[in-house]
Amino acid sequence: MDTYRFPALLAYGLFGMPLALVALPVYVYVPHFYAQHFNLSLSAIGGILLAARLFDAFLDPALGSWLDRSGSADRYGRAINISLPFLVVGLCGLFLPPAMAANFPLPWLLATLLVVYIGFSMATIAHQSWGAALTQSQAQRSRLTATRESCGLLGVILAAILPGTLGMQWLPLIFALILFSSALVLRTAPRPLLVTGSKPRSAAVAAFEPFRNSRFRWLFAIFLLNGIASAIPATLFLFFVDDRLQLASWGGALLVLYFVAGAASMPGWYLLARRYGEARAWLTAMLLAICIFIWAYALSAGDLLPFAVICTMSGVALGADLALPPALLAAVIGKAGHSGQKEGAYFGLWNWGTKMNLALAAGISLPLLQFLGYVPGSADHRGVQALSCAYAFLPCALKLIAAFTLWRAPLRDI
Repeated sequence: MDTYRFPALLAYGLFGMPLALVALPVYVYVPHFYAQHFNLSLSAIGGILLAARLFDAFLDPALGSWLDRSGSADRYGRAINISLPFLVVGLCGLFLPPAMAANFPLPWLLATLLVVYIGFSMATIAHQSWGAALTQSQAQRSRLTATRESCGLLGVILAAILPGTLGMQWLPLIFALILFSSALVLRTAPRPLLVTGSKPRSAAVAAFEPFRNSRFRWLFAIFLLNGIASAIPATLFLFFVDDRLQLASWGGALLVLYFVAGAASMPGWYLLARRYGEARAWLTAMLLAICIFIWAYALSAGDLLPFAVICTMSGVALGADLALPPALLAAVIGKAGHSGQKEGAYFGLWNWGTKMNLALAAGISLPLLQFLGYVPGSADHRGVQALSCAYAFLPCALKLIAAFTLWRAPLRDI
């Protein structure tokens, strides 16, 4: 059994920080930045974002298959090295556009987004696959993913703070420094022993081969249900804070509180997973989230302290959502005999699911709110009540279905 000390785990997990640092600006800040900088309409920006995200989502299985089919013994490290220039050039192009970009802002936005997405997908799949291939020890799996996701949460917090303190123009430079520094540290991390399995007939077969694994199908369905349940309140968070709570100036601080609570909870979830298993610990976190978050429906204007408590306790549950599912996926890969061979295919589909969660959350919640009469910025009672229902009840219902599915799934014996 491989046992890694914390410095070795940190050398591996630290690369999660720049990946999270680039994700938040790309998903959150880009629309506002391009609307202000180039005076573009939100509908035009939305169309570009939709096209880029669809490309990004369906790129993941292809990249995962390519990674597994590579003959290199250090294929994960090599893929990460290839991704670095894509990430730096793409992010600099997005947030430090040259003067000529004013002549064709929409094509510039699309091109730079695609460059970032290629680098981000390649780096994320390779980094997660690296971790899954390192160990099949239950205690080590949870510890490794908790270290990586804690570093990722630090990156999210940094991304939330930087634009308001130093300005958006400093973000690409700081990102590049952290990216290359953590990539150098990653070179000292333990490397998995990779083996060569039988090659499938085609790249398409390789990309979707994990679905032949029944445990993966169970886990993937739970991951999608739980992911949509988490993505809906993330999509509606600012609307809820602005129009229901009327606490617009507190939005950033409440987000930081949420992510700090998630990072702080990681050691506790690791200990629970080590004692009772990842599946039971994750089920506990889901039930905790439901019991806490349902109370958001009862909040009204000015309820800062109660909502801060909800953000804190929901953040605690977030720690489990981030640390435990990838550890379970590593166990599923090992149980199927695919460790060191097919991690790329599994994590390619996993990242596709993550991105579909975000798309489906917006596709479900926003049209539903419009149908129920909610208009952003409006004080209409019926619309605000609809917002509260969509923000609190819909995620809890989906998470309850996910919890029931996890309880029935054959995942507690791995």
